[in-house]
Amino acid sequence: MTFSRNPFCTFFLLALLFFSLTVFLKKWHFGLQEKPFGDAARPDGLTPERERLLQQLKERQQELELLDITFDNIKSLEVFKDPHLSTSDSVNYINAKTVIGCEELSGIKAVDFLGSGYTKTVLKAELPQGLFVALKSVNHQGTDMRLCMDDFKDSQGCHELVSFKLRKEIVLLQKLQHPNIVELKGQCQDSALVGGITTVLEQGMPLQMIQLLQSPWEERFRVCLGLVRLLQYLTHSPLGSVALLDFQPRQFVMASGELKLTDLDDASIQEPACQEDSDCLLQFPLRNFTLRCSPSKICEGLNEMRNLYNAYRYFFTYLLPHQAPPLVKPLIHQIMNSTGDLKQSINETLVAFEEVLHAYKSGLHLENLPPSITRDYAVLKGMRSVANMEYRCRLSYNQQGCVLSVHSAREAALICSSHPQCTSFSLSSERTWTGRLLAAFRSGFSHLVPDVNSAVYMRRVKASGAVL
Repeated sequence: MTFSRNPFCTFFLLALLFFSLTVFLKKWHFGLQEKPFGDAARPDGLTPERERLLQQLKERQQELELLDITFDNIKSLEVFKDPHLSTSDSVNYINAKTVIGCEELSGIKAVDFLGSGYTKTVLKAELPQGLFVALKSVNHQGTDMRLCMDDFKDSQGCHELVSFKLRKEIVLLQKLQHPNIVELKGQCQDSALVGGITTVLEQGMPLQMIQLLQSPWEERFRVCLGLVRLLQYLTHSPLGSVALLDFQPRQFVMASGELKLTDLDDASIQEPACQEDSDCLLQFPLRNFTLRCSPSKICEGLNEMRNLYNAYRYFFTYLLPHQAPPLVKPLIHQIMNSTGDLKQSINETLVAFEEVLHAYKSGLHLENLPPSITRDYAVLKGMRSVANMEYRCRLSYNQQGCVLSVHSAREAALICSSHPQCTSFSLSSERTWTGRLLAAFRSGFSHLVPDVNSAVYMRRVKASGAVL
């Protein structure tokens, strides 16, 4: 009997052949997984994912080392120019201020959630002495951690990688000291005590642009002036020219009336290398600028111009022109034109801002006012009105009344005379950050009480009974 004459035998042999091939292929497949070859084969047992993670960790460490090297080199040059200086002076000064460490942090608790972002979570905490601070730590549910886990599936490695942003921010805050940068009050990098790296910062309130737009022009100008002073410092900082790559209002807070930079993890101290001018391109949504490639093949000034134009498009455009006093409007117009076209350096821009501040504080806009403008008011010095009848006005310091910044009683009298409902105003010893007086305008009051720090100005009444 032959196989061709017996269909059953033929079927049996084919099934046996198929089964053998299946077993062989499965063994071959699983053998590949157990003993990789080609790109996945590494004598040290590293997978490509692990190798990429280690490479990124190495690059972050090198970035931190570069910050230290750059700082030390610049400090060495300063010591060479002035032998009386010491490279450790600034470090000792910083260490004296950052006194909150792991031991202090282990015993405090957060009292409020302030916010979170791609990388960090920010909590409000109260220290034993009653001081409120902001605590920054890794956001384990943040975008950076999630993307890292998707790529590497390594929770410990990803936590270390994401923590580098906090470590970088600590280094920058230690080396960059300015009134418009939040103060680093302490840090801890002990996982056993605080669960990972934690920074302790001066607490501020998140910048609210909508609220800022409704504030008096003087306060909006203060924010822009502080920003320009900050950018001038960053251009000539101890680390060289620093660029804020993620330049957004959310990177800033308000503390004691001042704008302060609070996020520095995306800052860069390196200006791009170039071969020709076209390599020095600054691109923005509505404008592009090309800078010159220097003989040293560096786009010198690119960090400075990037910061300045971002200040123009995120801050100046919204805060400076609106309701600017007539005296400084021409100066504001020049600032808007020069920064919008990047025609001036940050040093020249700061000079222009200081000129606006001087003009605003000087009271030059009152020179043409007749001295007799206050004669229409009876002055009661050492008195304060109570049970006031308030009215609201635009850009007031008090949302429930009309409180405005004035240079003197003459300017206050001019404002009151222009408000039909105003019958009196008072001046106290309280002043704004520019030294100008705060005047409270009202339509009436019940009676007066003694107050050595106050004076009340009442509009005189004509014989007809009409207010002058």
